[in-house]
Amino acid sequence: MAGRIVRVASGQGFWGDWQEAPKLQVRSGDIDYLMLDYLAEITMSILQKQRVKNPAAGYARDFVPLMLDLAPELVEGGVRVVTNAGGVNPAACRDALVAGLADVATARPLRIAIVTGDDLMERLGDLLDAGHELRNMETGAPLSDIRERVYSANAYIGMEPILEALERGADIIVTGRSTDTALTYGPLVHEFGWALDDWDRIAAGVVAGHINECGAQAAGGNTLFDWEGVDLEVPGYPIIEATADGTFVVTKHPGLGGRVTWSSVTEQLVYEMGDPADYITPDCVADFGTVRVADLGGDRVRVSGVTGGPRTDLLKVSIAYHDGFKATGSLTYAGPDALAKARRADEVLRARLDRAGWAFDEVRTEFVGAGACLGLEPGPSAADLPEVGLRVGVRAPDRAPVEAFTREIAPLILAGPPSVTGFAGGRPRVQEVMAYWPALIDRTAVESELRVEVSDA
Repeated sequence: MAGRIVRVASGQGFWGDWQEAPKLQVRSGDIDYLMLDYLAEITMSILQKQRVKNPAAGYARDFVPLMLDLAPELVEGGVRVVTNAGGVNPAACRDALVAGLADVATARPLRIAIVTGDDLMERLGDLLDAGHELRNMETGAPLSDIRERVYSANAYIGMEPILEALERGADIIVTGRSTDTALTYGPLVHEFGWALDDWDRIAAGVVAGHINECGAQAAGGNTLFDWEGVDLEVPGYPIIEATADGTFVVTKHPGLGGRVTWSSVTEQLVYEMGDPADYITPDCVADFGTVRVADLGGDRVRVSGVTGGPRTDLLKVSIAYHDGFKATGSLTYAGPDALAKARRADEVLRARLDRAGWAFDEVRTEFVGAGACLGLEPGPSAADLPEVGLRVGVRAPDRAPVEAFTREIAPLILAGPPSVTGFAGGRPRVQEVMAYWPALIDRTAVESELRVEVSDA
């Protein structure tokens, strides 16, 4: 590839990912941008619940100490950070970051930008009144059916606020529910000056972002191919090396573990893939069927040929709502006849719950080790298994039946089949069920409310 190269390094694939990864990306070689993806659909509801309890919460808390650790090196190396760590409270994330940076010596102050407006919770009633039905994309039901049980509602926003923040000189950009891929292609559009309707180049950026968004997955983590041969003790996370024509190379820092190959990149390309010709983002529709992947060797894979089409008039909205309660308990039965013992324990448990008159929406049993993880029925050889894990989960609209279930697991230790172990930590914990409601909304209803704030730390 000829011409200037822009390097966008992936440092996080989810909230809870390896905290050393972003540090290694900054300290192990030259990069221009560090993208950190913290959010998944369920994460938004968790963060919303935290913010309800504490108005200063609602963001990925481990992001702030990470930035405080890296701040001097970000300034020295000219590395800019783009992240959706703001969750449902980007302002609180910014405030915590600014407060912490006051005690960190840097060559110059860092400029912090936040993007707000994707969180629709406070506007939900007005949006519904205005005719935005937010119908479930899978069932067609209107959101009004479950309005009172909604915990969080966030629109997936695109790159334009990120571009504005970069143009205003931000070093660290904190968004809410930005689409994961925009954390990578936003910087590329900014650096190369691609037109907002240059669909092919933006689509190439989308593909780059899709490869980057899951952290180590594109660099040998969670791989099916020769997984035993991948050094994952200190893995290198993927880095996109892009040029102005939209072609890019996926690589990693030399000297770190992991592996970037044709197979690792293509495995990530098909991750969460529906129709490959219709990969919809807020900024374009990318055609993954046009992607060309070539293994250059030496942990370098070239991606080229990507085409795309115009963006749609709609944005996706991720909504989480309360849908009852659940609990899961487990016991392990040793052989001989481990599976038979586990099956009998399940029968006893269900009979006791029935006898007490408890009703559930669902009771699900898995015999782990006998095919449950693959959805298989135990075969003849299962009778000889040395151990089997009994895992039972229940779900109900109300809390009481689920709590009753949690009280019936431990008695199986003495009042159940023999050779049982693996019960520790007390009774199973009752949890709220957070259900997912995907919807679409006219993009103008969201984008008109997006705001970018830039401040010095």
